Amino acid sequence: MGQDTAEPSIDARVQVAVDAWLRWLTRWQPSTHRSRTRLCRRCTGSPLVEAAGFDYDIPHSVKHALVMRLSALIEAEVDSYTERSLPLLSRELRDSEARQQARPYRPNDGLAPEYQGLDIDPEPDPGQPFLFTMAELAENAALGIRLPEPPPLTDAAKAALRHEMALADDHATRTGMAVCLALTDHRHRIQDAVERLVEPQVEALLHDLSRSLDAPL
Repeated sequence: MGQDTAEPSIDARVQVAVDAWLRWLTRWQPSTHRSRTRLCRRCTGSPLVEAAGFDYDIPHSVKHALVMRLSALIEAEVDSYTERSLPLLSRELRDSEARQQARPYRPNDGLAPEYQGLDIDPEPDPGQPFLFTMAELAENAALGIRLPEPPPLTDAAKAALRHEMALADDHATRTGMAVCLALTDHRHRIQDAVERLVEPQVEALLHDLSRSLDAPL
């Protein structure tokens, strides 16, 4: 009898992602460095944040860690669909990935989910300029790479590629909706973990801050 190779359902994969986030949350501590002023492009306006039931005052790092795990789930499903059903787009993506892999320095690669999607450099501190940034190092390292340009596409190939891209976008939308729906079933677990592990630490940090502000000079 052949082995069942069916992939886990979206519900099962969402549960795995939430379980991994809950394990990570037991090690989470509030950051004491100065707050971000840039908006996170992955979390701001994300339906995953709403589906998880996160309040607006939940620390960004807590939300970001779960959003990135679920985003990776969606991207993996779209990649699998593209590889199975969209040959033109799949070839274009493989060629693009090969060009990226040729870069000698890629600081964004290999990051844990809670750090993916963030700026690789901290925000500049006025009066203290950087000697260098990770982005500049990556850009400078790529300058010496000369990769052959892909052959131009015919009009018919361009039209076919646009059609496959539209199919991939549609599949990503449907997968995202399924992930959000599955995520709502875990809201009680998420809220319980936030109340037990996050809120007491935030309250303690605010209490220490208020004491330091009230202390006489």
